[in-house]
Amino acid sequence: MRIDVLTIFPEMIVEFGAHSLIGRAAAEGLLDLRVHDLRAATQDVHRTVDDSPFGGGAGMVLKAGPIFDTVEKEQPPRPLFLLGPGGRPLDQACAQDLADCGGFSLLCGRYEGIDHRVRKHLVDDELSIGDFVLSGGEVAAMVVMEAVGRLIPGVMGNADSAQEESFSSGLLEHPQYTRPAEFRDMVVPDVLLSGDHARVGRWREAQALWKTQLVRPDLIQARGGLSEHERLLMNEFESEAEGLPRWAAEESD
Repeated sequence: MRIDVLTIFPEMIVEFGAHSLIGRAAAEGLLDLRVHDLRAATQDVHRTVDDSPFGGGAGMVLKAGPIFDTVEKEQPPRPLFLLGPGGRPLDQACAQDLADCGGFSLLCGRYEGIDHRVRKHLVDDELSIGDFVLSGGEVAAMVVMEAVGRLIPGVMGNADSAQEESFSSGLLEHPQYTRPAEFRDMVVPDVLLSGDHARVGRWREAQALWKTQLVRPDLIQARGGLSEHERLLMNEFESEAEGLPRWAAEESD
């Protein structure tokens, strides 16, 4: 998998890419991360990448020239995505699609925006990490890299981990516990200590269903509602449902 990032702050991406799963994937040859400094394609002594918008307005706009020149020189893998609010929302399905595509590139915007000729004639699509405003696309690029990089085969130590996480099946993940079994009078559910793997599997599925139904009912609706099997499973473990997280419980009071 090759991921190229085009930015005016390459050190941010390089530093992030050297750590955690992304850094390990790069060290093991599973991920080829290439970072391109848009300022390297500028023609003036000040390495200018932005200018004031035609028609007036606050802020500055990233110029088309350095971006076009960088893409033409470096030939980053396609598709080339502009990170911005008008793009396809990044969710788990989108991350999996990107992990399966073999390679892609990310263009980080800055300031008040980017010359529209880049959007119209250069990039292939846009990606959005949410309905909020950032100062630039670098943080968004890190989110995409993290979400996609961990899905590359061999990156995660346990291949089953990605399949059991939140959103992989359209549900939030079930609660997790580790040693000790009792901590400050708080105990681990008996079923997880029973050694009955089939019952543990049913409990975990039921907990994921209960958690999603309570906290993110929109995800249940997106799956087409609850099946009869899922309703029976939730009824089986209704008395053991973990319930709302604290923040959600406080909002429901």
